[in-house]
Amino acid sequence: MGWDALPLVDAADDGRPLIERRAVLRDGFYELQARTVIERVPQAAGIAQRWAVAPYRGCAHACRGCGARAGHRRLGLDAGRDFDSRIVVRPNVVERLRAELARWDGQELAVGVGGDGYQPAEERYRLMPGVIGALAGAGVPFTVYTKSALVLRDAPVLARAGARVAVSIAFVDERIRRAVEPGAPSAQARLELVSALVEAGVECRVRMAPVLPLLSDAADQLAATVRRIGQAGAVAVEPVVLRLVPGTREWYSAWLAQAHPHLVERYEELYDRAGLPSPDYEGRITGQIAQLCRVYGMRCGAPEVVAGEPRAAQLALV
Repeated sequence: MGWDALPLVDAADDGRPLIERRAVLRDGFYELQARTVIERVPQAAGIAQRWAVAPYRGCAHACRGCGARAGHRRLGLDAGRDFDSRIVVRPNVVERLRAELARWDGQELAVGVGGDGYQPAEERYRLMPGVIGALAGAGVPFTVYTKSALVLRDAPVLARAGARVAVSIAFVDERIRRAVEPGAPSAQARLELVSALVEAGVECRVRMAPVLPLLSDAADQLAATVRRIGQAGAVAVEPVVLRLVPGTREWYSAWLAQAHPHLVERYEELYDRAGLPSPDYEGRITGQIAQLCRVYGMRCGAPEVVAGEPRAAQLALV
């Protein structure tokens, strides 16, 4: 059974949320021992890897469109403010990861999709060096997803491990960033991060995600973003239009209704019940970005998933 799938009610249930029964609250962080750390990535997440590991659940960057929000519900927390402020730490992530990698089949892993591995909690817990070391030691390819310049602390070991880093830069308009990514670094800071990673010898691509319909998808906005990403030295851009999966949809839609009520009806027309955007709309936006990438000499689209050498039979997680 995966860590995310732990039941909210068990034989020892005393009416409290799972997180309060099983976690230790220390200086504002919930420390919860994970039963397993390699978890399946939902297809709607929009990333190339099918499996991931995350030292933290929840994220102080507080991005309204984050697709990982639903994970907090399984712990008895809400997918809105709790996801932004009640960060769950997995202190045994390195120990469990080493054990699971001993039976892993070599598929590439994503790191940090359940919560940025380099968010402020990492300054205290320093779990990422151990995660990187375990993956490198097992010969498993991996991509780190982050918005934080703290990743530069580990740039030398990431470069030696041949890891890829994907930095999320969806737009370069600071007014939009302050509204929908209030806890995240500025776009300029992330562009500088891309340049620093490239200079450090780390393969760096940019996830242009999420493109926000009717807010950051105008032709001039897309052009400005791709141009500045190219100038920063990224090798590729991976465009992803906003997904409104359960957990994310409620939180983002409540903000949209308050900040841009005139757009609510249009969003309802654009998105299906699963929270996916209209294929025609998505194809138009990603096509525009692909054309811009050609102008600025970058690859566009999801990366090819790398396969390492399997150690043994694949770990059964579901």
